[in-house]
Amino acid sequence: MNRREAIQRITAILGGALSAQLTAGLLGQVINAGSSVSVTPGQQALLAEVADTIIPTTDTPGAKAAGAEQFIIRVMRDCYPMNEQVEFYAGLNRLDTDSKSLRGKTFCELDAASRGEMLKRATVGDRQFFLLLKHLTIAGYFTSEIGASKALEYLPIPGRFEGDIPWKPGQKAWAI
Repeated sequence: MNRREAIQRITAILGGALSAQLTAGLLGQVINAGSSVSVTPGQQALLAEVADTIIPTTDTPGAKAAGAEQFIIRVMRDCYPMNEQVEFYAGLNRLDTDSKSLRGKTFCELDAASRGEMLKRATVGDRQFFLLLKHLTIAGYFTSEIGASKALEYLPIPGRFEGDIPWKPGQKAWAI
């Protein structure tokens, strides 16, 4: 079973837990045949920093190292209609604008603590944008090679089924 097939099966099990657009993005499908928002290099850099604030580098690489922003840009372009893309990137721009007005610096120029505070404000003030951003970041990170192999245990060729294996302290969760 390859990764794509595993994701399809998990999605079927989860039912409606993932949006149709995110599911299509995970499967590499293109469901937006219309036009798309053109992402500027500045927006891409901002998206990378925001994603890295959500999943920072610790003892494992963060979302920026995993290229989660590339995943988010691709899924938004290929799977979301134009009006939802416009709303998403407007939310990203609001986050940067709020950062400038409250902190006097762009989001990318802030320290980690200030970035965290700005995202906490977004969870209240722009909840729909933040939830979509968080879902896309998490999906992009854990389906990347770095997320699946560094943050999770990854067994590329599974062996026999062992149903009752003792959990070791500090052991990572398994990637599929």
